[in-house]
Amino acid sequence: MAAKTSKKSSAPDPASLSFEAAMEELELIMDRIERGEIGLEESLSAYARGEALLKACKAKLDASEQKVEELSAESLDDDDGGT
Repeated sequence: MAAKTSKKSSAPDPASLSFEAAMEELELIMDRIERGEIGLEESLSAYARGEALLKACKAKLDASEQKVEELSAESLDDDDGGT
């Protein structure tokens, strides 16, 4: 049982992963669950990890969207100032 606990704690925090790395891990988890490669207990653990990865990906997308909106607004302000 201790090995499983240490294995879980060795996984990087989803928020510390890049968007691409988090998505890749999420896809691997989904694939393993869909193929039935893991048992019920491990599936539940993998599902929880997947939820955390999904939350981190959504946060990164939201932050990126906000940054794009800010940059677009700045660009529009710059364009208006020149006319």
